[in-house]
Amino acid sequence: MPEGDTVFRTAKLLDDALGGRILTGCDIRVPRFATVDLSGQRVEGVIARGKHLFIRVGGASIHSHLKMDGRWRIMSAGRPEPTWNHRIRAVLTTDDSVAVGISLGILDVVDRGREGNVVGHLGPDLLGTDWDPDVAVERLIARSDEALSAALLDQRVMAGIGNVYSNELCFLAGLLPTTAVGASRTRGPGRARPHVDACEQGQLSQDNHW
Repeated sequence: MPEGDTVFRTAKLLDDALGGRILTGCDIRVPRFATVDLSGQRVEGVIARGKHLFIRVGGASIHSHLKMDGRWRIMSAGRPEPTWNHRIRAVLTTDDSVAVGISLGILDVVDRGREGNVVGHLGPDLLGTDWDPDVAVERLIARSDEALSAALLDQRVMAGIGNVYSNELCFLAGLLPTTAVGASRTRGPGRARPHVDACEQGQLSQDNHW
């Protein structure tokens, strides 16, 4: 499953292509929202929250989660629809570009004011404006009996961590992923912030290892 930084970059890609533009076409290919048509409305922006994406159009948000195989692709307007169109779940068109959602794990449309119902349970977002390492460490320590890797994967602790970063954080801290959070307090959770930064920025030290 893509890590939070992949979703963050996807949000930037979508925002660059759609942000501030008027939708000339809106095709949501899931039964519950198949009749939703946001054509004629302006895309106010695209944001990432953990592993969730919100494309804000007028008073609505097109919410997606990539799960394992999902992705968004940007194409030039007027380009023929790809031959693998049976995997397409959303097609959003502007005058100059088309955003195509492929094999999206979750796709729905919510009122802008209800985004919190979808992601309100998440912990601080590693790449978000709400990132607070103290809150993240506090939530991690509260799961003292859980394996460190499992606790790190709990999106209620920190939003955006997947298997790759969970294992890298354990590696950088010199702790086995199966180590209980409570047993790692002197070496692990309290040092999470610099390790998270190193993982996110690709600045991995060769001196830190199991």
